Amino acid sequence: MTDFTELLTPDNSQLLFIDQQPQMAFGVQSIDRQMLKNNVVALAKAAKVFDVPTTITTVETESFSGHTYPELLAVYPEHNILERTSMNSWDDQNVRDALAANKRKKIVVSGLWTEVCNLMFALCAIREGGYEIYMVADASGGTSLEAHKYAMDRMVQAGVIPVTWQQVLLEWQRDWARKETYNATIGLVAEHSGAYGMGVDYAYTLVHKAPERVKHGQRIGPNPAA
Repeated sequence: MTDFTELLTPDNSQLLFIDQQPQMAFGVQSIDRQMLKNNVVALAKAAKVFDVPTTITTVETESFSGHTYPELLAVYPEHNILERTSMNSWDDQNVRDALAANKRKKIVVSGLWTEVCNLMFALCAIREGGYEIYMVADASGGTSLEAHKYAMDRMVQAGVIPVTWQQVLLEWQRDWARKETYNATIGLVAEHSGAYGMGVDYAYTLVHKAPERVKHGQRIGPNPAA
């Protein structure tokens, strides 16, 4: 049985990306697609910071779905990409073997589409593999708001735990006293977390007088016109 009270840690979890490919993203209507890609890349960078094992799987790359986002591949430039024909990643033995090799029962999942590839994998991985699935709702997308919502509802009823990418990041960090990952975590927040990231930049530079993250030209003015 899944222990819903157990927190995610860098040592008890692994990450799976399912079909983060352009043709799949074209069909997404449940979330702004630029925001989707931002969240996917942020989640990947978070896993890299905490050395969380990550698997990338794709479907029909050459014939339909297109190549995985370059921004995601840039985080893992030497990773193998597991190509499939099935909509369900669980049906591919290479995927099963990769997940089993990581020896971690908690799988954080980000994929497209929520109601198809994510749902089928999650239900099968729980039923047949005994895995615990943490579905990253804001790093996944469906073909409509309803499709995403009801797929998430169905998965939750089956024991899937819904999360968001920033929640996963901060759960992995857990304690700001963990200085070995502190700066990288704050850097991710500043780059990818919208208003929260803006607030971090403001507090660091205006309140704590830290240097700005980006060097820029000289600030000139003001010089009111006559």
